[in-house]
Amino acid sequence: MDPVGTDLAADRGYPPTVTRPQPVRLDRATSRLNHAVYDQLKERLLDGVYTAGEQLSTEQLRLEFGVSKQPVMEAMRRLSGDGLIDIYPQVGSRVAIYPPQEVGDFFVMFGGFEGTIAGIAATRRTPEQLADMDAISRQIDQLRAELDPAVRARGYRLLNRRFHEAVHLMAHSRVMAQTSSRMWDLSDFLINTTGSPNPLSSALDERHNDHERIRAALHDGDQATARKEMERHIVGTVGTVSRSVFPARHAGLGSGGMGTVSDDIGPCESTQE
Repeated sequence: MDPVGTDLAADRGYPPTVTRPQPVRLDRATSRLNHAVYDQLKERLLDGVYTAGEQLSTEQLRLEFGVSKQPVMEAMRRLSGDGLIDIYPQVGSRVAIYPPQEVGDFFVMFGGFEGTIAGIAATRRTPEQLADMDAISRQIDQLRAELDPAVRARGYRLLNRRFHEAVHLMAHSRVMAQTSSRMWDLSDFLINTTGSPNPLSSALDERHNDHERIRAALHDGDQATARKEMERHIVGTVGTVSRSVFPARHAGLGSGGMGTVSDDIGPCESTQE
């Protein structure tokens, strides 16, 4: 299995840590070989196994997966369409780099979209769906006791996706959920390719508190508050990551000192930063 697989660790109850990729052989008998290569490469990108601007060798990946070049090249093409890698003809492929302003723009847009979903969810949620969300929230709460930053970061990424997917289900809107899924991929990518290891590990308490306010609004059926708290939570990601990458810049600013969105950093500037 790929070391960035999503199996939960039985001893901790949440996903294992991330390591640099190791050689892995895919099952040649499967008719989903192209999808398998794509899925595993995407998980590595979302986990921050590769950094922004890092070159990806088709030949090296082919050898790791034990496949021909075709599935790897097809995966690269799809990942390029997802905005996660850039392909340069006659040169090769690199992990995508986004300028800070575009990162800020994305999270403002994403926050508005997720806020809209949360507002709708507050009016449509069922008791069973609220219970499912509560169970995921308890797992995130337990994760806060974990001391390993890598385990905290990966565990939060996967449980956070499950939390927000639970909110999407409450909205009972397939088109919104499917549109949001691609945005979540890009969000995880932007967070974890900053060059800072495990950028959300130290912010786990803050992020969980955000979730608790969202959760309370959903339980109350408070559409306006659910929308506001969700949007604040998503847009605030930029400042949270920036404080992890450049803590000295934010020293003394307190939790509200994220500055303007475009001033904060994503995976974004030159890898020489």
